[in-house]
Amino acid sequence: MPKNIIVSTVVVLIVVALAFALNPSPEKHREEIRKAVGERSPIAAVLGLGALTAFVSTYHPLGVASYTTVNDRVVSVGAFGVVVFIEPSKEQ
Repeated sequence: MPKNIIVSTVVVLIVVALAFALNPSPEKHREEIRKAVGERSPIAAVLGLGALTAFVSTYHPLGVASYTTVNDRVVSVGAFGVVVFIEPSKEQ
């Protein structure tokens, strides 16, 4: 039984270390925001709204993950080197 605990602990430590090492940078979040806004609206891409949105976004690192906000709304989340753009809701 102690061997299982040691192996589990080592695996968890490796996963946590990878999460810290692969936490997406602010630039990676901003790149994903620019790309996603441009793909969703060609007009927004032409007007550079993706770049503007990315510029005004605020990066929030959590150590093992991160997210960005614009006007107190979460617009992207990231972990393990992957960033996902979150479509803003039409409500509010």
